[in-house]
Amino acid sequence: MSTGRVTRQGVSIGEAAALYGLAPSTVRWWERQGVLDPPARVGGKRLYDEAGLRRLGLAYLCCVVGRMPLDQAAVVTSGKAALSTWQRTIDEQTELLELRIGQLEAALEYLRHLRLCEDDDIVRDCPVLESELSAHTPRGRAPGADLITAARAARGGGAWWEGTAVRDESPAEHPPGDEKPGGEVPVCCPGCRGPVVPSPRGRPRTYCSAACRQRAYRTRRSNTSDPAPEGPDRS
Repeated sequence: MSTGRVTRQGVSIGEAAALYGLAPSTVRWWERQGVLDPPARVGGKRLYDEAGLRRLGLAYLCCVVGRMPLDQAAVVTSGKAALSTWQRTIDEQTELLELRIGQLEAALEYLRHLRLCEDDDIVRDCPVLESELSAHTPRGRAPGADLITAARAARGGGAWWEGTAVRDESPAEHPPGDEKPGGEVPVCCPGCRGPVVPSPRGRPRTYCSAACRQRAYRTRRSNTSDPAPEGPDRS
């Protein structure tokens, strides 16, 4: 267990993680994924100097603020990639975020439009639901004046939007999140992209730590982050 004492050479992993509101396990995960280089050790414990803390901060900016996948973040944080290389990596993530923003803006616009409906039961009462389905879902590409006829046409012609035939009652071979041959599919924290340790009981965990959960809550509330302190740290 770390004493939490600051030395002349640097600080412990718990203190380094706390500086950015992370769990120590997230810092270790980033190291294993190549986002961070393992720091020097003193007495078997990680020790982060000023440069190490700056690099950890850059990792936070890439992974948490910039929402970059870990392999892309590693290109930026490594300090080994050429200027043009890490800038190109950022450009790729920027293009992806712009695409997602466009999709989210379209979703928001449609939900605001849907909100204007004044029918108690949209399915039963809305006179424009059929036209909405034709305009905004693959139903619009299926021939047929009514939904039953269109469904039969879609089923008879296969999944024309994917080019594969549809089979009724065909369960997924390996549902998302289930164990697969060779080990479990890791669950990543949506806040920091670190690993989420499965809960031995109760509901599955979404975030790796209380800090990430609280940060996500504050972001939803005020679109700002205010990291919460972590518990005892371990090297």
